[in-house]
Amino acid sequence: MPPRTKAPSLRHERTFKAQGVRLLAGVDEVGRGALAGPVSVGIAVVDLERQKALAGVRDSKLLTAMERERLDPLVRRWSVASAVGHASAREIDDLGIIAALRLAGTRAWQDILAAGVVPDMVLLDGNHNWLSPAGQPSLFEEAAPEDSCTAPVHTKIKADMQCLSVAAASVIAKVERDRTMRELHAEYPDFGWDINKGYATVMHRDVLRAAGPTPYHRVSWRLLGGDLQDAAAGTGGD
Repeated sequence: MPPRTKAPSLRHERTFKAQGVRLLAGVDEVGRGALAGPVSVGIAVVDLERQKALAGVRDSKLLTAMERERLDPLVRRWSVASAVGHASAREIDDLGIIAALRLAGTRAWQDILAAGVVPDMVLLDGNHNWLSPAGQPSLFEEAAPEDSCTAPVHTKIKADMQCLSVAAASVIAKVERDRTMRELHAEYPDFGWDINKGYATVMHRDVLRAAGPTPYHRVSWRLLGGDLQDAAAGTGGD
């Protein structure tokens, strides 16, 4: 069982009330380092005037699968609004991981807006704001859609460990991505995605070495070195 740490709270989030912030969107990603499957971004919006703590929520990595499944519907009911967006392995290959994160986050953000909720600011785990539209899109990126995140974004290292809104976002993102990987496992059972969720376990790499990449592998990454990458490129990555 993952080790227990001090439970995250809304203490940091509430420091932004002095700036007039009421609706704050906690944001976290999962799947960034996987070899296969999508990258997923969760958003959980809290009302800093009314929100109370939700017991049991922690960074998704510190919870068992059973705990995450139990908490997922609780987080969604607790949040003012919540959403998870995804960017596929093909989109990661085409755009690069940072732009794919932005795309997944934008999809989640659009769902939040569609629910009639407009957050005043975003609290993002990490030290880099990958959510806001790029100032100058790359050669492969399209212009940012009009309903991209335009709210102020504040980053915080280890926000998923300390800030309840971000921990909540990590839980719903992890649960939804894990379900996706279990569905993909039914299509390619040899890779063990129901267990490893697309990450680089020894078994996953062994099967990848023997069978080659699937359409759900990020073939632009050096999955097992140049030979496999070149072979994938020679078949169009399909």
